[in-house]
Amino acid sequence: MDVRNYDGPVPAKAGTLINHVPLDARLSVPAAGRSYRMQYSTPNQHGQMATSTAVVFLPKGTAPAGGWPVIAWAHGTVGLGDDCTPSAQPRSQRDSDYLSHWLRQGYAVVGTDYVGLGTPGLMSYLNGRSEAHSIVDSVNAVHQLGLPLANRWAIVGQSQGAGAALNGARYANELSRGSGLDYRGVVATGTPANIEQIIALGGPTFPPVKLPAGLNTYAAYILAGFIDARPDLHPEQVLTPYGRQIVEQARHLCYPEMSDLMDGKRLTSLFAKPITAIPGARQALADYMGTPYSGYDRPIFLGQGLRDIDVPAPSALSLYAQMKADNQPVELHVYPSQDHSGTVYASMADSTPFLARILR
Repeated sequence: MDVRNYDGPVPAKAGTLINHVPLDARLSVPAAGRSYRMQYSTPNQHGQMATSTAVVFLPKGTAPAGGWPVIAWAHGTVGLGDDCTPSAQPRSQRDSDYLSHWLRQGYAVVGTDYVGLGTPGLMSYLNGRSEAHSIVDSVNAVHQLGLPLANRWAIVGQSQGAGAALNGARYANELSRGSGLDYRGVVATGTPANIEQIIALGGPTFPPVKLPAGLNTYAAYILAGFIDARPDLHPEQVLTPYGRQIVEQARHLCYPEMSDLMDGKRLTSLFAKPITAIPGARQALADYMGTPYSGYDRPIFLGQGLRDIDVPAPSALSLYAQMKADNQPVELHVYPSQDHSGTVYASMADSTPFLARILR
């Protein structure tokens, strides 16, 4: 099912199933019984109805009475180009292990690619509201496949997917109202929260030091997504010719290639003027990629490794402080010896009973 250039009808109702096919066995995970790839309707970052794709994994064996509860998996950074689409690529070892774990726990998994990744348009990187729609609408759509699924569901996300998961959690009940779905809570590890405050400082003199290749890559993806989402502000006006070239490559290159390209680069070389030279830029960035810290109505699990250099700990820890100050239903699990990927594995000892409790 190649829908990168899909030009067929798009249902006006978000979360409507358009098509589905069995997933190529090479793209499945060890603990999956049946696997599918589906296409469904969901709004894009411009408020227009568009389409997204998602992978569907079912556990092996017979479904329990009432069906398998559903985990909506929000994937981490893979890149913005259609060739990076997770449902059309083999899983990394870490994600294969992680998703197989949840399948063995008796949960079905639906993993959105996010609108624009593998479908027409650009995936709006770290655009929380857009990602929230993609997540919730995937859960609505998977219930139209005629599979033995319960209405109970939760969201699990890592890295980019953790920010997406929290936005999905904040708006889950609002976006699924009237569908009969029963949203129960969220697990987020390595959450990129409050990053917009740092991005807003970008310019010819900031950051004053070289950053790791991963952080450089995330910044390039953010700029590409922000420029696409807010053409009214013309954010490209603050970039150097070299900066515009990097952003164009960010639109197409998957994470490994983009990370190689950005290794050793100085982000200051991308800017001719500071981002704050754009009127309203700081608020626009907050609207684009801010992670909500209030308004949640179901339990939140935050997991963070203290050796994480991809999404440094102050990001998630500051979000936790904001949530606690606002009396949100959040719990924090810190893993002192873990990096970005290691936290995914380490957190399972705590997130497994958390999900069992909220999904029972």
